[in-house]
Amino acid sequence: MARNGEKGAAAPDRPVDMSSMGKVLVKRLSDEVAEKIRTFIVENGLVEGTRLPSERALAEQFGASRPTVSQALRSLSLMGLVEIRRGSGAYVIRQPDINMKASVSLMLELDAGGVSSLADLRFWLETLGVRESVAAAAPEQLRLARAALDRLRASMGETSTWIAADTIFHSTVVGTARNPYLTAMYESVHTAVISYEYRPWVDNDEVPRWLRPEEAEEQFALHEPIVAALEAGDAEAAVLAVRHHHEVMLNHLRGRSPST
Repeated sequence: MARNGEKGAAAPDRPVDMSSMGKVLVKRLSDEVAEKIRTFIVENGLVEGTRLPSERALAEQFGASRPTVSQALRSLSLMGLVEIRRGSGAYVIRQPDINMKASVSLMLELDAGGVSSLADLRFWLETLGVRESVAAAAPEQLRLARAALDRLRASMGETSTWIAADTIFHSTVVGTARNPYLTAMYESVHTAVISYEYRPWVDNDEVPRWLRPEEAEEQFALHEPIVAALEAGDAEAAVLAVRHHHEVMLNHLRGRSPST
C-alpha cells in the first residue's frame, strides 16, 4: 500500500485466473438462497418441526437450481436452523436470530488464514460461558444442556442432523451462563468457524472423515464431559473438557487448510 502523498505503482498486467469463478458464484448464490429461506421462515412464522417446501419447490420459488438450494439448506443446518432428514425433507428446528454472523463470515472470507484465530475466539467465549454457568446456571438450564446432549446422541450417523444438533448443543451450553449477549456473540463466531470446517460438505455433500459412522462415538465422547462437569458444578473440569474439544476442532481445521 502506498504511503500518504505517494502514488502507488501501476500493477503489472496479469492474466486473470478464472478457474475458481464458477465455484465462487455458486457459493454466493447458495448464501443468497439461504438468506431467502431464513426470511421465508421468519415471515411465515414457521415453528419447530415445520417441514419446508421441497427442494424443487424452493428452487422454483427463488429462481435457483436444486443443487444451489441443497447447498443453502446444508448451510442452514450448520446454523442449527434446519434439519435435513433423509427421504423426508428439511424441517425447521429453531427460529433464525439477527446476529453478527454476516460480518464475522465476511471477515473470514477476506482472510481465510484467520480461521484459527476465530476458532480461538470461539474457545475463549465457550470457556467464559462454562465458567459463568457454574455460578449462574439454574436447574432448568442444566436440564436443557442435558437434553441437547441427548439430542446429539440421537443424531449420530446422520450428518446434517448431527451438525445441527452440535450447533444447538454448544449454544445451549454457553446459554447456561444466562447472558444473551454472550450467547449471540458465540453463535455468530461458532457458525462462521464450522461453515469453514464443513465447506466441502456444504458445497459437495462430502461427509467429513470425523463424522463417518465409525468415528461417531468418539465425536460424541468429546461433548459428554462438558455437561457432566456443569452438572457437577466443576468449572475447571468444564474448561478442560471445552479445551479438549477445541484442540480436536483445530486438528479438523488444519485438515481443511490449503497448505496441507
